[in-house]
Amino acid sequence: MRQHLNIQEHLLKLEYEFEKKEYEEMSRQAGIQRRIRQGKCLYPISGGRTFYNALNQLVIEVFNDMEGDQPDREAEFEPGRPVAFFRTEDDHERPIFFTWSCMVSRVDGQRLLITIPNTQAAETIRQYARTSHLGVQLSFDATSHHVMREAIHKVSTTDNPRLQHLRNVLIGSEQPSFRTEQPLPFPWLNQSQQKAVMKVICAREVAIVHGPPGTGKTTTLVEAIGETLRRETQVLVCAQSNAAVDWIAEQLLARGISVLRVGNPMRVSDSLLDATYERRYESHPDYTELWAIRKAEREAIAKLSSRNASATERRAAGSQLGKLRNRRTELEIRINEDLFAQSRVIACTLIGTASRVLERKHFSTLFIDEAAQAFEAACWAAIIKADRVILAGDHCQLPPTVKCREAEMQGLSHTLMQKVAKEKPTCVELLTVQYRMHQDIMRFSSDWFYQGRLTAAPEVALRTVFPLDTPMVWIDTSKLGFEEQLNPLSQSRLNTSEGLLLVKTLRDYIRQLGIDRMLRERIDFGIISPYKSQVQLLRKLVRQSSFLQPIRHQITVNTVDGFQGQERDVILISMVRGNDEGRIGFLNDLRRMNVAITRARMKLIVLGDASTLSHHSFYHRLVEHITEHGELRVEQPDDAAGHNA
Repeated sequence: MRQHLNIQEHLLKLEYEFEKKEYEEMSRQAGIQRRIRQGKCLYPISGGRTFYNALNQLVIEVFNDMEGDQPDREAEFEPGRPVAFFRTEDDHERPIFFTWSCMVSRVDGQRLLITIPNTQAAETIRQYARTSHLGVQLSFDATSHHVMREAIHKVSTTDNPRLQHLRNVLIGSEQPSFRTEQPLPFPWLNQSQQKAVMKVICAREVAIVHGPPGTGKTTTLVEAIGETLRRETQVLVCAQSNAAVDWIAEQLLARGISVLRVGNPMRVSDSLLDATYERRYESHPDYTELWAIRKAEREAIAKLSSRNASATERRAAGSQLGKLRNRRTELEIRINEDLFAQSRVIACTLIGTASRVLERKHFSTLFIDEAAQAFEAACWAAIIKADRVILAGDHCQLPPTVKCREAEMQGLSHTLMQKVAKEKPTCVELLTVQYRMHQDIMRFSSDWFYQGRLTAAPEVALRTVFPLDTPMVWIDTSKLGFEEQLNPLSQSRLNTSEGLLLVKTLRDYIRQLGIDRMLRERIDFGIISPYKSQVQLLRKLVRQSSFLQPIRHQITVNTVDGFQGQERDVILISMVRGNDEGRIGFLNDLRRMNVAITRARMKLIVLGDASTLSHHSFYHRLVEHITEHGELRVEQPDDAAGHNA
């Protein structure tokens, strides 16, 4: 067990060093325009107003001044990410970075709110925005690595009996235990969902809600949280990403459960805005006095540092400052305690549990949603604060993103949920009824990943776009000689000819459907590729199509990761790979392909070179399955001659 945790710490160090080196090389070698295309940099930018937020942080507005539509730029700026400002006199010059520590607070289109250290930094930003080129670039984020490694160390060395027991159950030899309770009636849930809720209620240390695509995992988790709150005053709900935290928080709010959203939500919808810590802090009755005291405190500090102030004025300011600080601290503690006392659910990211706001907080139960996408160490950062943990997700879908190949090969992408599910199967309750997709689309995923245990709900089992329409089509491009290319900028793969054929296939299907019906019935389409460069190509092709212009808002183009948790009526997948050697690279990650093929409700269309992909048993069986239950369409050179039209 100690050895396991030591290995985790070692792998995290490998990942940290790899990411740091990658960032340093990018900053040293890549020009500004390349960093912009990579989504790592905004340039030029202009500065807007400054203000103090509810947490007394100085915030500045900045605006991305790049002209024109930029739908292909995969910007990675999101709340909580550290950034660095820089200036340059010329687009091709090496940037000169300012040394302040800054962080993205909120993203709203082309407008960013960024916390900065002081008013001098704000004035410098405005000065260079007026007189030269100013930009902002993502910085290396060491915070999450520090939090995870610290969590591993605490778990490894803890003398807390409860944490020791939980550690021994999760990764040691101790077996989980369960209370005995009479089954509760949940007539609005199916049988497997009811069993999962009861598993959560009865678990003393750990339970796993295993939710394959479309099986109502969120519905089950919300019910389980509600039932837990009948027995406990407050619970902690976490996920790896801000988006996942926001989603579960919104579902809980819709249920009428009071939620305090700690941290920076990636997207703040109207329904969630009032639940954020910052907004509720500002709405507290004592905040008006606190704001006035903070303002007076800043004025007193300015007086102390002023060269024009007399000795008497400085003494008076110093005396006033002490009283102001005491009162400020008193109000901050009272507001913080009130906010937590009024909330049944505290929601934040796993790394966010290390926030100062949650310092010395402890919870009877921790729920981790999308646990199969989180590093084990990130889960431990939250588990430290709880007596028991409920893991929800699907380890047969997207794994955590690991950049260091060596760390991935040694097991960093193996999650805590995956390990517990394998070693302690009594913890696991599999949800078995799916409500998303046609039964033939579901069946392949069910057989390959879930031992054939899934069934389709009657209302979706035979649902198609057209009467007697085939739910699945594989368009085999092996006879067309389409060749994959390597994008030298991103080292990602693309296949231009396959992209053109996919858009032609999309147009033909929509013509058959009819634009009027598509608009009237709001039938939506998703276009997926595992490769980011192919996604960028497909977005460009869709944008350039005059035929698709009226319905572009009902067509989404994204990577597999971008489609996690989403669904569409019709899904088209561009597989990209085409070579004589049968090399499929990234497509070896079968969990990603499980996500891709299970996004479709009624129709799945796959475009790919079957001869290349069928070297792998998974894709060989997928082609067979689609041939048996749908249609295999082998494109001939003459048939595809017009795909450029």
